[in-house]
Amino acid sequence: MPQTPHIERHFTGTATVRDLVIGMADGLTVPFALAAGLSGAVDTTRIIVTAGLAEIAAGSIAMGLGGYLAAQSDAEHYHAERQRAVTEATEKPEAEVAETAAIFRSYGVTEDDSRPMVDALRTRPEAWVDFMMRFELGLERPDPKRALRSALTIAGAYIVGGLIPLGPYIVSPKASTALVASVAITLLALALFGYVKGHFTGAPPWRSAMQTVLIGGVAAGGAFVIARAIS
Repeated sequence: MPQTPHIERHFTGTATVRDLVIGMADGLTVPFALAAGLSGAVDTTRIIVTAGLAEIAAGSIAMGLGGYLAAQSDAEHYHAERQRAVTEATEKPEAEVAETAAIFRSYGVTEDDSRPMVDALRTRPEAWVDFMMRFELGLERPDPKRALRSALTIAGAYIVGGLIPLGPYIVSPKASTALVASVAITLLALALFGYVKGHFTGAPPWRSAMQTVLIGGVAAGGAFVIARAIS
């Protein structure tokens, strides 16, 4: 009887989702808090829009540079650790053999069963180093384009997120009216963002949506209170 082949689908965009979450979450909350705080100090939305756009520009650049430097640091750390692993495999092979066998034992593989696998890895130095990097240090080879992609993703998400709460101030001349619309739109955007994030990461979408609204709402509310107190 013919069987339907089993096809596994795994989500592999964890790093990209993390960058989107970082950029979008800050983009939704920080410009909203700034605009809400200024709403209690000025009547016209012109100043609020100008300040909001300036903050979005500065925030997206700062967040993008932060993402670039973080990804670059991860790559430098990986290459430094890999060079150390290559040196150890060359100069202290017996110690590396013991460490490799210990890794197999941690998975319940006996020394007799693991010996052929360890010997096979020793004949392939590059594969042996890759094995030790992944299973001893928990490090994956970084994508060489990761730093630039991370910077652009975080910065772009910050801009998109920041324009959402600022939108009502752009189309409405009255600050109090724009504030009410901004609150409603921002909370809706947080819920939608959380739902989509949950769908891609495998978490229950509705629970992810509620968590995002709660966390984003608390962060935005706290920032709003501080901004209002200062203004």
